[in-house]
Amino acid sequence: MHSEIQMGQNQLLSLSEEYLFSIDVVKHISLVYGDRTENIIKALKTPGSRYCIRVNTLKTDPNHLTRRLCDKGLRAECHPVISEAVFLPVEGPLDLPEMPKKIGADKYAAESVLQGAHLYAPGVTNCHGIKRGDLVLITDRYGQPAGAGIARMSETEILRYRKGLAVELTHPRYRIPCLRETEEFQKGLIYPQSFPAIVASHVLDPQPGETIVDMCAAPGGKTGHIAQLMHGKGLLIAIDRNQEKIADLSETVTRLGFQNVKLICQDARYLDINFPDLKADRVIIDPPCSAIGVRPKLFDHTKEAEIRALSEYQRQFIRVAAKIVKPNGIVVYSTCTITTNENEENLRYAYEDCGLEPEDTSFQYGSRGLEWVFGGARYAQRFDPDVHDSPGYCIARFRKTC
Repeated sequence: MHSEIQMGQNQLLSLSEEYLFSIDVVKHISLVYGDRTENIIKALKTPGSRYCIRVNTLKTDPNHLTRRLCDKGLRAECHPVISEAVFLPVEGPLDLPEMPKKIGADKYAAESVLQGAHLYAPGVTNCHGIKRGDLVLITDRYGQPAGAGIARMSETEILRYRKGLAVELTHPRYRIPCLRETEEFQKGLIYPQSFPAIVASHVLDPQPGETIVDMCAAPGGKTGHIAQLMHGKGLLIAIDRNQEKIADLSETVTRLGFQNVKLICQDARYLDINFPDLKADRVIIDPPCSAIGVRPKLFDHTKEAEIRALSEYQRQFIRVAAKIVKPNGIVVYSTCTITTNENEENLRYAYEDCGLEPEDTSFQYGSRGLEWVFGGARYAQRFDPDVHDSPGYCIARFRKTC
């Protein structure tokens, strides 16, 4: 039964203006969550209360790794069932001191600062009158504070060189453990990854010795996890159409120490044409999406036309996955968004047009999918930011029946 509580246009507009989300995004959130819409938006504007990393179990034991992190003064604990998922607490929101000057940052840079990153020159949008050593408040284009720190470059230097550290963050809005400079990260013992993304690889349930295709592999989180669950045995084909992303993915795979991953720079929508002999035991699709579920976000201006175009784009991957997977093989579809267009409606497409039968999985940690959109969505799972303290996410598993 459709549980939506209809929101009026004025209420939608009010939420859009208050939280700086496009009215189209607010409408899509309202369609799914009804009277929880404002809670969802508030949750999306924060990073949540915990930060998740994945332990590379081919190199270390999760319990040993958590003890190493605890020895560094970090509070880390393993998930009770999926032990390679380790959580660390996030502090915040923290109060920011009054600063005499402000420096503007673009959306990506400001959201990174919000999570504790320094501000670098390429992300600066407004630095009028800034001098080295100034105490500055870092804001987004709407003046929303992301953090505060000390300017390490002047206005002239920022505009002239467009590279280098512009502001050293001294007062974060949220304090999230920084692990990329640690020995554990450098040695490939850990990989930062959201809990729903970790669950998605378990839903795929990769087995040693199989041939598995990751259709949209960059940045490599699921690629690494799947290789890990295969115990390095079999063949994992990781596809991405961007050569630069493939290079980054190669670096990640090398750092993590996986030998059974084959990287291919290719548009995965044409795998059945360019690799006619390719047959996979399992395929995972994590396609480009509207990313409305990603958090934290200071604002989101996604439009209806973009959401519909992305939904059609995603179906091209589903169609090809159904062609390259073996009979009785498994296809997993996942997104980091919450729209019905990109989730349940695409699940229906996979069932009705591609011969993929939705099936249940023992790895259910989210809410059930929306059956009022598609009955088979009852086997899928959604992660709701306000309930699961996670990004907004959807995961579905299918079996090829013909």
